[in-house]
Amino acid sequence: MLQGFMTTLKSILEKPVTIQYPEQKRPVRSRFKGRHVLKRYDNGLEKCIGCALCAAACPADAIFVEASENSDENRYSPGERYASTYEINMMRCIFCGFCEDACPTEAIVLGDNYELSFTSRTDAIYPKDMLLEPVPEDGSPTPQKVPAGAFDRAIPLMQDATD
Repeated sequence: MLQGFMTTLKSILEKPVTIQYPEQKRPVRSRFKGRHVLKRYDNGLEKCIGCALCAAACPADAIFVEASENSDENRYSPGERYASTYEINMMRCIFCGFCEDACPTEAIVLGDNYELSFTSRTDAIYPKDMLLEPVPEDGSPTPQKVPAGAFDRAIPLMQDATD
């Protein structure tokens, strides 16, 4: 009994490890897998080409991708196709990161945002506009009108591949 009392006294004198959550936020680890983000190139075009490899790799079947054809008048991505519909059901997602690993263009990334809350099941389905990151300062929003055959020269990754 005396030993238990001494343990209690020692813990009273120690600094508490509790973090006051809403006011203080602990930094996440570098390998943390949080809320999904769809990335863009520097010129504003979307990295997602609508291949649906992320949906095929998802073990929870939480991702739905529907692809459409790009045109020079309405260009969303540098490829032939783009994801016209991209939805993630966050209630089904297990945050495994397989979608991130399967993406050939590194379009989908699991970020560091862990504050996810929903009041209904429909709020848990994140559409493309909620997942897309904002347009960069030097970029322009999609769809873009691009001269025929010139869309690949505007993207640094494509330009480096042809040099």
